[in-house]
Amino acid sequence: MSHTMVPSDRVENVGVYGRDGAKLGTIERLMLDKLSGRVAYAVIKTGGLFGSHHHYPLPWNALKYDPARQAFAAALTLEELSAGPSEFDGEDFDWGDRSQSYTHPQYWTV
Repeated sequence: MSHTMVPSDRVENVGVYGRDGAKLGTIERLMLDKLSGRVAYAVIKTGGLFGSHHHYPLPWNALKYDPARQAFAAALTLEELSAGPSEFDGEDFDWGDRSQSYTHPQYWTV
């Protein structure tokens, strides 16, 4: 029987591609709302120079699964993703705080 459920560990490290077809990065982790039990957003890990990475939260509903690619697609580019909040390897970033405003005014509702 075919269904749409997937365990969270099977989503981690799956590729994410932008609307221009370029790879944005991979899903590093999912952030779950403790009260509703729903996935709020995914943290996308992008490649960096010399093995360093940036980590960007992206609203879960902004990702659509592409079965042909066995990856996720997002209707934005790396430049647009980079305009949002991020953490560089080793920085202290509060992944639960969605109160800040960012360059893209609808960042949390993409």
